[in-house]
Amino acid sequence: MSSSSAIQAVRGMNDVLPDEIAYWQHIETIWRRLMTQYAYQEIRFPLVEAASLFQRSVGETSDIVEKETYTFADRNGDLLTLRPEGTAVCVRALVQHSVLQQQPVQRLWYMGPMFRHERPQKGRYRQFHQLGLEAFGMHGAAIEAEILLLTTRLWQELGLSALFKLQINSLGTPGTRAAYRAALVAYFTQHHAQLDEDSQRRLDKNPLRILDSKNPAMTAVLQNVPQMTDYLDEVARAQLNQLCAYLDKAGIAYEINSRLVRGLDYYTGLVFEWVTEHLGAQATVCGGGRYDNLVAELGGPASEAVGFSIGMERLILLLQAQQNLSSPVPDVYLLNVGELAEQNALKLAEDLRLALPDLSLLVHCGGGGFKSQFKKADKSGAKIALILGDDEAKQTTVTVKYLREEREQVTVPQYEMVEFFKKELGLRIED
Repeated sequence: MSSSSAIQAVRGMNDVLPDEIAYWQHIETIWRRLMTQYAYQEIRFPLVEAASLFQRSVGETSDIVEKETYTFADRNGDLLTLRPEGTAVCVRALVQHSVLQQQPVQRLWYMGPMFRHERPQKGRYRQFHQLGLEAFGMHGAAIEAEILLLTTRLWQELGLSALFKLQINSLGTPGTRAAYRAALVAYFTQHHAQLDEDSQRRLDKNPLRILDSKNPAMTAVLQNVPQMTDYLDEVARAQLNQLCAYLDKAGIAYEINSRLVRGLDYYTGLVFEWVTEHLGAQATVCGGGRYDNLVAELGGPASEAVGFSIGMERLILLLQAQQNLSSPVPDVYLLNVGELAEQNALKLAEDLRLALPDLSLLVHCGGGGFKSQFKKADKSGAKIALILGDDEAKQTTVTVKYLREEREQVTVPQYEMVEFFKKELGLRIED
């Protein structure tokens, strides 16, 4: 690369430019409001963790650990990993700070970037962003139903409900999983020649991982695989039936997908995915389930837990196809020409922003005459232009020009500007 060549972003790690940001902010605003309504608290944790955290939690035979993590030795020789998902990190934080010993019941949420070295394609990137939710210390299907109701509300608020289908499954109790594992080993051993290299390697270590294969060549052998639901004991079946009863009562449509296992080893009991037919191969937008053993496995107290994550980029692709959201534009553009006007413009703007906290006001900086400044004011999308020249500055007035309406421009004393904008734009005044 020559010294004059432009530096590019790392492959699969994308910029979010201002003309796209409205979609991100729209989703984040609705998400934060829902988290407040459902009384979930925010938690934040590092981007970098010890590599052993994901080997112990996500599973050494998972695609994430085997193929996708960004793992490296730092200058001390410690093996570190850029976080590929949020659940294990959230549990690590709670265990490290003894949170669950102090308050066993927790409802938590987070958002932020995750990292997996995958082949970049539409809806799948190497740096991607998740909305995540985790609930701890609650037994039974009520909390499972709550988080599915919450997700349903999110789709409704975004206007995307018609695009999603909910699939659920149960991985059963430890006893039922052992029986099902034996049935899978027997079945896949009979069809060993049809298994791809990854599946052959996983047959002895973790045959359930084979069900999560994305290789099209595996479709035929997976078609007739034994069904998990046939191996559920009375306890696991009762738990699944209880959840179905809650969903039926709430009017949430779902289907039981007995091949659904999710791609992470920590899941127990319920697993679910919200899938869509509108993103091609990247059908899953939201997925999660129960992971009742993970807290204890990472050194904490025994704690039942359930959660999910949502892929922001995939959700944004769906939103962009349904709605045209534009980036925010200022309410007001303040033009200023002349030495005295330039000196007064910033002070006037600050006074207005302090008095009117909901006002979006853009001050022209960089000089130029009124003609060029008016072009920039119009291009900004502002509703109103404030004109401050040396004459106005001397008289402590400002001229108001309406950029989107056919109305006469008016001159207003600067001390009346707060009341003027309260009336014109319906803004509240800071107490």
